[in-house]
Amino acid sequence: MSKLLKTIIALFLFATLNGYSQSLEKQFDGLLKQEYPENGTGVSALVAIDGEIVYHKSFGKANLEWNVDVDNTTKFEIGSITKQFTAVAILMLAEQGKLNIDDNITEYFEDYPTHGHTIKISHLLSHTSGLASFTAYDDWYDNRYNDISQEEFMAMFKKTPMLFAPGEKYYYSNTGYFLLGMLVEKLSGQTYAEFINQHIFKKLGMKNSTFLSRHEIITSRATGHVKVDDKLIKSDEFLYGHAFSAGAIISTTYDLFLWNRAIKNNVLISEASKRNAFANTGLSNGKYANYGYGWAINEVNEVPSIEHNGGTFGFFSNAIYLPNPDIFVVALSNCVCSATDFVSTKMAAIAANRPYIELSDKDVEINVEFADKIVGTYEFEDGSKRIISFENNTLYSQVPNNGKSKLYPIGPQTFQIKDSFAQFIFNHDQKGTPSLLFKNRIRKTRGTKTAN
Repeated sequence: MSKLLKTIIALFLFATLNGYSQSLEKQFDGLLKQEYPENGTGVSALVAIDGEIVYHKSFGKANLEWNVDVDNTTKFEIGSITKQFTAVAILMLAEQGKLNIDDNITEYFEDYPTHGHTIKISHLLSHTSGLASFTAYDDWYDNRYNDISQEEFMAMFKKTPMLFAPGEKYYYSNTGYFLLGMLVEKLSGQTYAEFINQHIFKKLGMKNSTFLSRHEIITSRATGHVKVDDKLIKSDEFLYGHAFSAGAIISTTYDLFLWNRAIKNNVLISEASKRNAFANTGLSNGKYANYGYGWAINEVNEVPSIEHNGGTFGFFSNAIYLPNPDIFVVALSNCVCSATDFVSTKMAAIAANRPYIELSDKDVEINVEFADKIVGTYEFEDGSKRIISFENNTLYSQVPNNGKSKLYPIGPQTFQIKDSFAQFIFNHDQKGTPSLLFKNRIRKTRGTKTAN
């Protein structure tokens, strides 16, 4: 191949990639500017493809009171994304021979009440332990602003009930991840924060990651906000001792990119441990939890994803990884009022060249005969019910005792709720009875019409 031809090919590839990057930037800008107006609360977002950052921008305010802009170095509370770090810490200790993930937790917490069940460390990691989440109870909520010792937390945990036998169901439990943090401390001889800082943050160069603190000065830290009566106010403070290993980390989009690369490249744990963390946990009833160890198992417009969101009193975050293709998207925001998970999922779909259909507000004629056949009450295999109604040429879905949601047609028999990924696919069973597949990303449940 001649030198001239090589140069022409190189220039063509550069122009193509540059055009692609500009197209992505325009689409991402549009999504983020719509959700995060210039004078509102803010967001920092990063998209990487094949390990290369193709988008990194920030919008809105880090602090409305002082009129401070968010930038790419702004630090946010990442909430439950912290659970990824806790899970990896446990897997690191397992690889060091200090524990086995199939160990009974009573080997480490001798008098913990398991009500005759065997609760394994793996059950805590996958939210299948049956332990209730302490954050759902008044004992915690009434003391959420008070300093509480680990001993007091443990006493609180021991009073909460077992909801089901371990491995039987999935139930998101902050109690389980709090216990995992205590286990990290017990086996490492370090505090949880010391372990994560020394063995993860410093090793990976995550220089802008730290932990919640009531007194420490944390530079470039965003202020959290909530919306009350359609008015933005500063949020309450979430204390380190309460969030702990279930949600106490503060970080930036770039540091979380470094974290993603380290997990992808097996810097901290082996390939085998990573496969376990990314595997969908099977339940005793043959179904799946849609959760591994510290990562939720999902899909982005049919592309498999590994992800986690996080929320604290004034922050909402989401981090999505598509292993194949190698795409990482993270968005951190400083208001629980924002649709950070929805926007970042759409960004991941665009990056994977699998964008979701944009719904139109224009009226679409719906076949009246089709509508007459499908309206009624549907009962689903997961025990839920939905009522489908037809009014003024519009189909609606309603969960009993809740408001109606308009269904937008995206196919001959397929409909979607706006500003969500919830889809309704109508069909009929072998007897001709109308049936409905409700699909919200990886979650799918089938229903049959039981009443008009």
